[in-house]
Amino acid sequence: MAKKIEKIKISQEEINNTLWQACDTFRGVVDSDGYKRYILAFLFLKYLSDVWKDHEEEYRKKYGNDTELIQRKLSRERFVLPENCTFDYLVEHKKDPDIGDKINKVMARIEEANKMKLDRVFRGVDYNSENLGHADDKNRRLQNLINDFCNPRLDFRPSIVGTDDIIGNAYMFLIEKFASGAGKKGGEFFTPPEVSELLARLMKPQPGAKICDPTCGSGSLLIKVAEQVPDRNFALYGQESNGDTWSLCKMNMFLHSMDSARIEWSDTLNQPRLVEENGLMKFDVVVANPPFSLDKWGHENAPNDIYKRHWRGIPPRTKGDFAFITHMLETAMEGKGRVGVIIPHGVLFRGGTEEIIRKHIIAKEKLLEAVIGLPSNLFFGTGIPAAILIFNKAKVNEKVLFIDASKEYEPGKRQNKLREKDIEKIVATYQKFKTIDKYSHVADLNEIERNDYNLNIPRYVDTFEEEEVIDIKATQKEIAELEKKLATVQNEMNKYLKELGF
Repeated sequence: MAKKIEKIKISQEEINNTLWQACDTFRGVVDSDGYKRYILAFLFLKYLSDVWKDHEEEYRKKYGNDTELIQRKLSRERFVLPENCTFDYLVEHKKDPDIGDKINKVMARIEEANKMKLDRVFRGVDYNSENLGHADDKNRRLQNLINDFCNPRLDFRPSIVGTDDIIGNAYMFLIEKFASGAGKKGGEFFTPPEVSELLARLMKPQPGAKICDPTCGSGSLLIKVAEQVPDRNFALYGQESNGDTWSLCKMNMFLHSMDSARIEWSDTLNQPRLVEENGLMKFDVVVANPPFSLDKWGHENAPNDIYKRHWRGIPPRTKGDFAFITHMLETAMEGKGRVGVIIPHGVLFRGGTEEIIRKHIIAKEKLLEAVIGLPSNLFFGTGIPAAILIFNKAKVNEKVLFIDASKEYEPGKRQNKLREKDIEKIVATYQKFKTIDKYSHVADLNEIERNDYNLNIPRYVDTFEEEEVIDIKATQKEIAELEKKLATVQNEMNKYLKELGF
């Protein structure tokens, strides 16, 4: 009787660590920003190939040698792989002198065969580039890369790993590792998962929600918000100005089985792509972690903006924070849309045009719902503290909740981190919308007006801790006692030293 072969369960950690080790192929050859693209694109190719292989084997078991029927069934899958466009094909040809060119052609054919979903998803990744070394060195590195992905721990077939979540999580793990090592650039394409989780829970989108991130980076925040919706009943939209990051986002969405998401590639402020006949598209939930205080954001184009987003005032030339905020407000559905945006603290109190815009949003439109101060050093590439602003076009009162969550976090050597209990406390306080001593304060518009519409959190949340009163006489007495004990010890020490002949 044949012995039954049991499947080996591979943990998320094993997959993550194996993928991270695969990066050794390119370390020291190209910088982390470069090899990030090589590794993530190849991971995506391997995922597509393994899923395709699994489906093909399943249909063969079911339909035998009926090749025509099998091909018809495969053509209805989420994607199609043309002939000789699989990972197994690359394994067979890994020792070919033109293996870099073969990888490029496989990826190009996959894009061509899946234009609706995967067009340009491998853009900017050239496995035949001289950046990978001279011919022999380049081929050796590519052989090592292929061998790394032959590791049984990187078998991405659904019959082996189960759901797409494991591969999606591995992809997010790699993006976070790359962001951590990229310094300031890391913050341009990735929001720390704990911050994304916090904003997602604060927004709590409902079934059927249209959700948008106009500066979506690699898509981590957008995915976290979508995961809050029961039964995956949502529609996702995003826009990203960096082409390489846009392709990462497209792959990220696909790996999380959110490939119906519409992700556009262009500058949101100067060329919004999420538009319809009547102007900008409208959404139930709009979230973003836009670049902080962006210089050269498009001030010169703002007066002639065809979508008239700057009717409250034009933000300063060197600080684009309110340009992103006003864009988000204009794309939130009237009467029900909500906006959650991560901002630097300067947005809360800077004067000039920003003060005019801030006052209009607070006093006239009455859209601001909450101001949440976060700990410093949470984000990649910057140690400055940030805050979350929540706007609500369905507000039922004229009050604003201020939360000072800046002191509750897990400290780290390179970066601080929000703990689960910190996230839960912030979300619970927001949901209850109440004042908590030294943590939160519910302010009315009169109070904010008295502060000249300055939203600096310490003006509303008093976190001052009184210093312990020192009893000077008792302290002096304690010092005298200690000095007396010290003199006794010194006398004893001198006595012993004499006996020893010193």
